[in-house]
Amino acid sequence: MKLLQTPREVEHFLNVLNRRAAGVTPQIEATVRTVLAGVRRRGDKAVLAYTKKFDRHTLPIHLSAAEIRKASAKADKAVVRALERSAQRIWDFHEQQKEESWSVSEPGAVLGQIVRPLARAGVYVPGGKASYPSTVLMNVIPAQVAGVREIALCVPTPQGEINSYVMAAIRMLGISEVYRIGGAQAIGALAYGTETIREVDKIVGPGNIYVALAKKMVFGEVDIDMIAGPSEILIIADASANPAFIAADMLSQAEHDELASSILVTDSPALAEAVADALRMQLRQLKRREIAEKSLKTFGAIILAESIEVACTIANAIAPEHLEVLTDQPERLLARLSNAGAIFLGQWTPEPLGDYAAGPNHTLPTGGTARFSSPLGVYDFMKRTSVLQFDATGFSGLAETVSLIADAEGLEAHANTIRVRTASLKASSRKRKPSGKNVVK
Repeated sequence: MKLLQTPREVEHFLNVLNRRAAGVTPQIEATVRTVLAGVRRRGDKAVLAYTKKFDRHTLPIHLSAAEIRKASAKADKAVVRALERSAQRIWDFHEQQKEESWSVSEPGAVLGQIVRPLARAGVYVPGGKASYPSTVLMNVIPAQVAGVREIALCVPTPQGEINSYVMAAIRMLGISEVYRIGGAQAIGALAYGTETIREVDKIVGPGNIYVALAKKMVFGEVDIDMIAGPSEILIIADASANPAFIAADMLSQAEHDELASSILVTDSPALAEAVADALRMQLRQLKRREIAEKSLKTFGAIILAESIEVACTIANAIAPEHLEVLTDQPERLLARLSNAGAIFLGQWTPEPLGDYAAGPNHTLPTGGTARFSSPLGVYDFMKRTSVLQFDATGFSGLAETVSLIADAEGLEAHANTIRVRTASLKASSRKRKPSGKNVVK
C-alpha cells in the first residue's frame, strides 16, 4: 500500500493504474480468434471440442430442467431466501428504468420514437468455483423487466461441477434455456449460433480475459454490454470516518484478484495512518490474504489531498467503478462527483450492499469508462426506432431546407427526392386552380 502526498506521486500512480488491464497478449488474442472462427465454422462440434479441452467434460451442451432442479435443491434454504429478497429489490429498482414510446405533433408532421425490447439476449455467468448467483440476478432481471422474451444463459461447469446457488437463482427467475459452456466458445455460440444454440441480439455478463476479448471481437455481429475490467473502489473520507470501516471496504475489492484497485483519498493525515494500521490488522485475518496483499501492493493507495474538494477532483479523474463517500455530510459532495459507476454515501452504505441486495445493478463500468458509460440496466435491453410522418404541407415547409443542405453536400439524388415531390405538388396545384373563364350558355 502506497502513501501518496505529491501531485507527481499521484500522477505516476494513475499511469500505473491505467496500464493494469493491458494483459491481452498476442497469444491470448490468437487463441480467442481461433476459438471464435472454429465455432463459426463448425458449430456444436467446435463448442464440444473446446469444452472438453478447457472445462474437461463431455456432457451435453444443454442443461436440462431436471438437472437445474436437482442442483438447486442442494442450496441452503437461508441463502435461497436471501436471493429471493435480493431479486425482488433488484426487480423493483429496475422497474423505475422502463421507457415508453412517445410522439409529438406539429403542423403537417408527427414525429416520435417506438421503444421495444430486444427479441433475444444471451447472458454469460461465470461457473465453477468462482460462481456468483448474484450475477444471474443482476444480468437477467433487467432483461426480464425490459420484456425480452428469450434469454439464453451460458454457465461453464468445469469438470462437470454445477453450482447449486447459481442453479437456484436460474430456477427462481424461470430461465429454461441454459447451456453448460463457457469461455470464448460460449461467446461465439451466442453471437454466431450453432445447431443447438440460436444466435442472440446482445450478450451481457462478466468473464475472464478470454471472455472479455471474445465479446469485444463479436461486437458488431451482436451488441454487448461492456468490456469489464478488474474491480475497483475509491473512497473519499474526512477525519470523521471510521478507519476500520474504510479498511474493510478497501479489502472487499482487493480480495477479488491481484489486479483489483483499492484507493483512499483523504485530507486527514491521522486518518490515513489509522487506515494503514487497520489494513495490516484485517489482512492477517483474511482467507484470501495473498491475493489482497498483491492487489494492495501494486494497485492500492492512500492519497493525501489538500482538501475534500481536491479529493473529488482526483475521484473524477480516476472515474472508479465504486465510489464511497465517508464524510460528515456526504450528500453535499454529489454535485462535485461526475464520474463513477455507483456512488455510496455514508458509513452505513458499504459497497457490498450494492453487490448483492440494495437494488441498483452491480454490473458497472470499470477502468475509467464511467466517464462515458453507465451501469447495466433495463435500457440496455431496449431498442429505439424513430418514426416520421409528414403530409404535403409539412413536406413543403422543409423542402427548401433539405434540398439546400443536400446540394451543399454534393448529394444530388438526395435533393432530387425533394424536387420531384415539389414538382408534383406544383402540377397538382395547377390542375386544381380555376381557369378564370366563364362559359354562359
